[in-house]
Amino acid sequence: MESTDANPTPRDPLRPLRYVWRVPLLLLHVLFGIFICTAILSWAGGVMKDGKEPFGHRAIRLWSTLLLRIFGFRSVRIGTPLPDPVLFVANHTSWLDIVLLHSQRAACFVAKAEIAGWPLVGWMAARGGTIFHRRGSNHSLASVMAVMVERLREGRAVAVFPEGGTGHNGVLRVFHARIFQAALDAEVPVQPVALRFARHGRRIVDAGFREDESFMGNFLRLLGERPLDVEVHFLQPVPVSDDGRRRMADASRERIALALDTDTPA
Repeated sequence: MESTDANPTPRDPLRPLRYVWRVPLLLLHVLFGIFICTAILSWAGGVMKDGKEPFGHRAIRLWSTLLLRIFGFRSVRIGTPLPDPVLFVANHTSWLDIVLLHSQRAACFVAKAEIAGWPLVGWMAARGGTIFHRRGSNHSLASVMAVMVERLREGRAVAVFPEGGTGHNGVLRVFHARIFQAALDAEVPVQPVALRFARHGRRIVDAGFREDESFMGNFLRLLGERPLDVEVHFLQPVPVSDDGRRRMADASRERIALALDTDTPA
């Protein structure tokens, strides 16, 4: 069930105080991220062997978990992620979704090309193995698909948002089926992942982007937010079918929708 917190929350008198200590911690954490990207992170050697995470993967998970904690969010894993190589497909409501999944499992994400030009963030994303896609360009999509297949065949995990953009007000949009072809070409499993903000086990949809809300507006709003659980549900893999990309997309969406709308134990 969805929480009535989908509407704007009442005035929170503690919000200004949270900025006082969270902003300095965030600045220090950015410096920590720069250190990880320059001194530790190397995706050239970032392949799991015998199910064991390389050091770079653990560094990504640590940085992501700490970032969520600065925002007051507790990352919770539900279910078991498949070992690499695997294609993760997840719902998309917030810029934090990448951080959510990374807090539990490092993966190469497919993200919009505009992020590559963002100061510092674009550089850090590229160092983390992000595959950039220019929306609306078939040529870009073909190149992205080729890189996805290459990464998967190298033994890595790749994560995508099949909705093609962020949803609003808890609405799960239609999944694009073409992106599932990468798993078929690389012959790897597909695992749906439900990313869910919750408080006392009930879903909070207002943590995502509001209609016409800017990135910075959402960033500042969440930075002052009351504590939340951020749940990462690793769901049952979908059956792979050479002639059923649409069925794979629909099955993934159905499993994610069920996980999103089912209350979790408080």
